[in-house]
Amino acid sequence: MPKTKSRYRRFSSLIQLIDFFKPYKLRMLMGFFVLIIAAAAALALPIAVKLIIDQGYLLQHSEMQNRYFLLLLAIVVVMAVFSATRYYLVMWLGERIVADLRSKLYRHVLKMEPAFFETTRTGEVLSRLTTDTTLVQSVIGAGISITLRSTLLLIGSLIMLSVTNLELTALILIIILLIVLPLIFFGRKIRRLSRKNQDCIAESSGIAGETFNAINVLQSYNLEDFYSHHFNVSVENSFTTAKHRLTARALLSAFAVFTVFSGLMAIIWLGAQWVQAGKISLGELSQFLLYGVMVATNSAALSEVWGDIQRAAGAMERILELLKFQPGIMSPKNPHSLPAFTHDSIHFQNIFFNYPSRPEQQALHDFNLTIAPGETIALVGPSGAGKSTVFQLLLRFYAIQQGSITLGGVDIAQADIKQLRQHIAIVPQETSIFATSVMENIRFGKIAATDAEIKTAAKAAAADEFIQRLPERYDTFLGERGLRLSVGQRQRISIARAILKNAPVLLLDEATSSLDAESEKLVQDALQHLMQNRTTLVIAHRLATVLKADRIVVMNHGKIVAIGSHQQLLEQKGLYARLAALQFGEMS
Repeated sequence: MPKTKSRYRRFSSLIQLIDFFKPYKLRMLMGFFVLIIAAAAALALPIAVKLIIDQGYLLQHSEMQNRYFLLLLAIVVVMAVFSATRYYLVMWLGERIVADLRSKLYRHVLKMEPAFFETTRTGEVLSRLTTDTTLVQSVIGAGISITLRSTLLLIGSLIMLSVTNLELTALILIIILLIVLPLIFFGRKIRRLSRKNQDCIAESSGIAGETFNAINVLQSYNLEDFYSHHFNVSVENSFTTAKHRLTARALLSAFAVFTVFSGLMAIIWLGAQWVQAGKISLGELSQFLLYGVMVATNSAALSEVWGDIQRAAGAMERILELLKFQPGIMSPKNPHSLPAFTHDSIHFQNIFFNYPSRPEQQALHDFNLTIAPGETIALVGPSGAGKSTVFQLLLRFYAIQQGSITLGGVDIAQADIKQLRQHIAIVPQETSIFATSVMENIRFGKIAATDAEIKTAAKAAAADEFIQRLPERYDTFLGERGLRLSVGQRQRISIARAILKNAPVLLLDEATSSLDAESEKLVQDALQHLMQNRTTLVIAHRLATVLKADRIVVMNHGKIVAIGSHQQLLEQKGLYARLAALQFGEMS
């Protein structure tokens, strides 16, 4: 039973590609029609050669011989035209299917919640998106083309061989059997080694991606040699596995070539004896040998493709593993609509939450908080108190184990995720800048925004001043992760996005922490204007933000330990007073 299941799984991964072929049925039919004509022309060649030898050359009929040569030329022309057409159609299909597969895989990964990326390396995902899909492409492009052509010619050649001479055909079948049996054994081994090889490549990609994203830290700690060694070990493991795979394929190819051409020589020798004995004509022997060569070459081609199929099966298994991962958080089938933007109150009720990667550690414990429409709440507390977790849960990046969160009276678990997030704008502590222009980076806040709206948002975020000094102003390319900008400049780009989005709920995660005093004053004024008539949650350590909040919520170990104004909390002499003494000493 386990072997049957394993054999089924081996091919089921590639069989599932059928769904990607369905939209292109017409092109598939065209390709198959052209393939049949090209194969028929190829199979007609030996017959034409036989006629030229027996009816023209041996009988000295020059007119007949010329006629058969013209027939041979016509067959060659048909074979060339339809073979080229078949190649184009099948290769186009392969490229199209892999493009669709990559797009589907990318869309699928984008839907995964942050918990997925806590346990999965980005390099591993990229490896499946690029290297694995390329391996699949080699099979459903050139591989399918060779397989279909070789299979059709092999079957056709065997039929024509049996029509020409049944005894010699029996010898050919024995040769094919000797090739197929090792294919089964070596094919399984190649597939296992291919899967292991792809895992090693993915590990290397993961290491590279991790180090490139932290290149400044890596170089500042002089870790270049350490990570170079670490990467080399991973690459060598990949090379060792690839070497074993190549050895298996080389042995398979050597055996196939030896068996095929040894058998072919035996057939030539036996056929020559029969021609001398008068059992068959020279034209029949020539026809049989040509069909024998077709059988040999197409059998060898199929043995080569079989190795590629095994590699592609291993790659497709890895792709399907990723596609089988389903987001833990999805919109309900019949979502509740959120209210109009002006009525967004927020209510956290009896929230208990643990991060999936840290199930033993409670991030929020019996968390209860009601925020009125238009109210500004500041969340303060030591690191690990659960402040950022509040933001993560409100955005539904994670599912709550117990309790509920309502926005405008609607449980966010019953709302459409996209509509929910459309109601919320966030300025994170670590700003993400994409490898595009300033204009497009701000436009992510509202894709349909005009250039004028973007510039207005940039001015409100105190970003226009430094943007005007950039080489191409708003069209300046910022590079990967915005390394051309300072931390404060990147933060102001992020604030401009939030201003442009114009959402009813605003989340500020230490939004002004990286700004100088002058820029902070400008941005604070912009944020105060932006926060009017909006429900705002602020994770804050800066005094100015805390003082202007309607209420300050003090958190520690996932719990709310105090709520009140700045002065009220100072008078309580609790955790907030100690934090104020450390962080805002002049006010304590």
